[in-house]
Amino acid sequence: MSVNPATCTCDAVPEEELLARLDEVIADYREKPGALIPVLQIAQGIFGYLPEVALKRIAVGLDKPFSEVAGVVGFYSFFSTQPRGRHLIRVCLGTACYVRGGKQVLDALKQKLKCDVGDTTADRNFTLEVARCFGACGLAPAVMIDDDVHQRVKPARLQAILDQYAAPADVPPGHAGGGDGIAQQSLAGAGVAPGHSPLPGHAGGGDGIAQQSLAGAGVAPGHSNVGGE
Repeated sequence: MSVNPATCTCDAVPEEELLARLDEVIADYREKPGALIPVLQIAQGIFGYLPEVALKRIAVGLDKPFSEVAGVVGFYSFFSTQPRGRHLIRVCLGTACYVRGGKQVLDALKQKLKCDVGDTTADRNFTLEVARCFGACGLAPAVMIDDDVHQRVKPARLQAILDQYAAPADVPPGHAGGGDGIAQQSLAGAGVAPGHSPLPGHAGGGDGIAQQSLAGAGVAPGHSNVGGE
């Protein structure tokens, strides 16, 4: 079982202190080209997600329109504007998984977790999402929890799988399993080193939306970078 190494204690840190940390990051990146995406990545690491107050701070600090900052966050699936749980559950709804019961697995998960797609459980242990394909079509339906792919999943097996990721009493919620890791893997797939934006900038100024760079990595709008069918 994959274990999320993050031990975020954001819940115990005042927002003012988190914003102060973000200000330091913005100051470090302000004069660097292509600063927006790495600053967003680090901000998500600081807060565990990207609240509006952080996005506004980044927009002002990097002298960018708020609409551009929000647009980049909305475009890339690895950014989240909602608090995420310790573990990220993604149910494959690609063709093979769907016809072999992926939708029934998703419905059963929503019932067990008492949350909908895109939401986080009340104890912030799980965040539930869907994805297009994990590249395991021959073993459909598949569910990915953090970096672990569970194959041929049946609704009756779900509780046993979820029990493997039960929340330890002494670990506070922070990033979703894979939260920043998903971002790093997706950007690495586009040939982007940590701390760099995949965009050299464009005529409109700023980072823009790295459609071509992420398309080269197989990351489509609204999809996690989990392979293709």
